[in-house]
Amino acid sequence: MDSLRFLHPELLWLLLVIPLLALLRGRKGPAPALIFPTVSIIRTIAAQRKTMPGRFHGLLRLSALALLILAMARPQWGNTTTEVEASGIDILLAVDISGSMEAMDFALQGRTVNRLTVVKSVVARFIEDRPNDRIGLVAFAGRPYMVCPLTLDHDWLLQRLESLKTGMIEDGTAIGSAIAAGVNRLRDQEAKSRILILLTDGMNNAGKVAPLIAAEAAETLGIKVYTIGVGTRGTAPMPVTDQFGRKLIRRVRVDIDEETLSQVASMTGAKYYRATGTKSLENIYKEINAMEATIRKIKHFSRYRELFPWLVYAALLLLGMELYISRKRLP
Repeated sequence: MDSLRFLHPELLWLLLVIPLLALLRGRKGPAPALIFPTVSIIRTIAAQRKTMPGRFHGLLRLSALALLILAMARPQWGNTTTEVEASGIDILLAVDISGSMEAMDFALQGRTVNRLTVVKSVVARFIEDRPNDRIGLVAFAGRPYMVCPLTLDHDWLLQRLESLKTGMIEDGTAIGSAIAAGVNRLRDQEAKSRILILLTDGMNNAGKVAPLIAAEAAETLGIKVYTIGVGTRGTAPMPVTDQFGRKLIRRVRVDIDEETLSQVASMTGAKYYRATGTKSLENIYKEINAMEATIRKIKHFSRYRELFPWLVYAALLLLGMELYISRKRLP
């Protein structure tokens, strides 16, 4: 869209001088005192027609000054176009939303929260750091669920991420099926690099596809699968509801099949990580972000036409008119 801009907009402040000059010019001085030898001279002057010079030549001067100030500010008319070349990297995020993600072994902003809350916060920052990548989201528990397909509309993606909660899908941990679903989404994409980042806090106990079988498919198609295991080692506090409807916190054992997750990552040329706290999880996503660097090409095209010559011509015209009127003799 075409627009008007000033190359030196700070000079526009000089326009404030115009009203001040007009005010000073309009102030009345002392009444003139003239001595006439006869009243016939006064009658002759009174009979003369009033002319325009005294009324307009001041206005013309101020208008010309305003135009010259605008010209010095360098007004330009045109447009600027920015082209951003996408990175060519497609990323699919697979997030575990099984019941065990309710475990309260993480902290966020000084308060204890469950794993899923921290994961959503960290993943959101990862998404914001990669504005030029197509990113999608898969949630999984007893089966995988496509939350958001690959997209550059990251605002919508972040909304879908925030909507994740445990209990959306039947419980369980279908790691193999989640990998297979992600690979199936990425297989037909023409991006130069395709990666799947899978996060879980458990062991594969659901679904119809074994994790290593899904990893073989990913390896064949050239898709990297980064795997992340989340949860403290040993036991973790888990909120439960007893038979009387009371909410209690109990310690439950943390079981993550690190060996399988490590094999999946190694087979596809990626890496396995273990996050036992919020900081370590943040560092993991930062490391993946650095390894899968985005290459951006930004091009700027500007097309602007200078308008100041026309303002200068108009100012000179007004000054010429003022000079002509001021020298015009009274009839």
